Amino acid sequence: MPRADKQQIGEDVKTAQLGWPLGMPLIRKIEKDLWEVRTRLANGIARVFFTVDGDYMILLHGFIKKSQKTPQNDLKTAIARLRNCTRGTR
Repeated sequence: MPRADKQQIGEDVKTAQLGWPLGMPLIRKIEKDLWEVRTRLANGIARVFFTVDGDYMILLHGFIKKSQKTPQNDLKTAIARLRNCTRGTR
């Protein structure tokens, strides 16, 4: 991934972290305790799934979205990681 793309994703994650809670177009709620940061790039749209635990933003999974619909494998990965990181804390 080009450095400029990584930088843009990082800036959007930082904006989400410092400005929490935010909404569209940068942040979209996926389900209970699961959100995504949405970053427009030249070759597609980057998504970073995350959850919030107190004052912490926990990044769960990131990918470049190539189609209109979120790929189920990427969503399942984020949900599995969400369940692992919150086991026993909620």
